[in-house]
Amino acid sequence: MLASARNWISDVFYWLGSHRLALAVVVILVAAAGVGAYLIADDAEPGGTAIGTPPAPQVVVPDAPVAEETDDLGFPAFATKNTTRVAGADPVADAAGVALAVHPSTGGVEGPNAVTLVDADDWAGAVAAASLTAGPVGAPLLVTDSGELPELTRSALRALDPQGSADTAGRQAFVVGDAAKPEDLESLELGGAGPAAEAAEIDRLRERLADEPAHILLASSEEPAYAMPAAAWAARSGDPVLFVERDRIPKPTAKALRGHQEVPVYALGPESVISADVMKQVKRLFPTAERVGAGDPVSNSIDFARYASGNFGWNINDPGHGLVIASADQPLAGAVAAPLSASGSWGPLLVSTDDDEVPAALRGYLLDLKPGYENDPTRAVYNHVWLIGDTAALSADFQAQVDELAEVAPVSSGTGGESVVPPPGTPESSPPESGTKKDERK
Repeated sequence: MLASARNWISDVFYWLGSHRLALAVVVILVAAAGVGAYLIADDAEPGGTAIGTPPAPQVVVPDAPVAEETDDLGFPAFATKNTTRVAGADPVADAAGVALAVHPSTGGVEGPNAVTLVDADDWAGAVAAASLTAGPVGAPLLVTDSGELPELTRSALRALDPQGSADTAGRQAFVVGDAAKPEDLESLELGGAGPAAEAAEIDRLRERLADEPAHILLASSEEPAYAMPAAAWAARSGDPVLFVERDRIPKPTAKALRGHQEVPVYALGPESVISADVMKQVKRLFPTAERVGAGDPVSNSIDFARYASGNFGWNINDPGHGLVIASADQPLAGAVAAPLSASGSWGPLLVSTDDDEVPAALRGYLLDLKPGYENDPTRAVYNHVWLIGDTAALSADFQAQVDELAEVAPVSSGTGGESVVPPPGTPESSPPESGTKKDERK
């Protein structure tokens, strides 16, 4: 069923590319009752079934049976009032959905100048390649499978139609590691034997295209759940991600670090992931190097979301932000979601180790960010959360809990004790003590 569904979805993408449909987002839903692809559009194509009434956008199901139950429409598994799901059945679909959500490439809006292709078994390459998502390069990620271009990826490429530019050195595609190379695009292959070598090659390319980075972020090549949040920051900032092992700095990483000796360095993950000995080695070259993150993958991602050191770090400590949540079991899905952190409602990637219930640490963090208002909710600030993957990755129950945690709520004023959230317009609060050291680089 999944194979036939993906073929059907590929036809949908081809139809999008050829008709230049006004596309807002592509959502792929796999439910117990069957498989459907739901497109938010402003016109119903002849032959499709339109569900809904004007003036709201219609939900169009081309050549698919009419839904018999409201759950079949993809709601709330697609979207709730405070969340939107990119519900791909696999990273190939997630990547295509994210790329087209960030680059609708229709209505006179040009697509990206280039795309980056990574293979489905190369989560680390995807994390490192996220730096190419940042401007001026602006290349979203698409996924190949076992060295082949899936039809869904081919169709997304047709819709995105990258043309290359001076910012991409005329390249229309960057091909990482063993990813398949599109025959009809001007491509640059970024090879390397292993994650460290691939990341170092991407770092060199990023520097050629966009000058020296402002910071370097070290991540684990052995513990993907701890490295996932690095992709979102790389997309947000353009900072390269270089890989280390728990007890060793690979030679390609060491060489890359020596080439950036005036650049501040940060390491993402606790000592169980990046040892104290590795940090000592890093500090021999970079005395001001700092560690970010502690505990399990959930706490690690929250620490990074809260962190700030000079102009490095998200510093998300108050309401009014975008957030992205992915399952710790799907590191590639988290990486291909990186463009969502560099556009729209910009925000960090948070990791969940529970697919059915929001973990306690994540629940507490979302409560800390919960928006509030005293008199007029229309003057409040709001949070928006993207969820990555279908309901097998993060359940509908999980999404409902996140929606409630993100909802703006009334707060007392003057008589009921201290408010649990800052009033609208409050400046961003200071990060925790561990993140207050300022970046001394001029």
